[in-house]
Amino acid sequence: MIAKLLILIAKGWQRGPSLILPPSCRFQPSCSAYAITALGRYGALRGSWLAARRLLRCHPWGGSGYDPVP
Repeated sequence: MIAKLLILIAKGWQRGPSLILPPSCRFQPSCSAYAITALGRYGALRGSWLAARRLLRCHPWGGSGYDPVP
């Protein structure tokens, strides 16, 4: 139930603010797509942990490139 709510929030981000802001994602898939996949695959607790780790790596000195959900 909680995972579905978090997925809904991530999809809302994809359909709302993400369309207005310039593209700046360093990773493939995007962080929101990564979060949706992680939440769907692992549930609310581990999925949100994986998504938070990914967001924390998204900075100018972080990595980039293809980074799939484990």
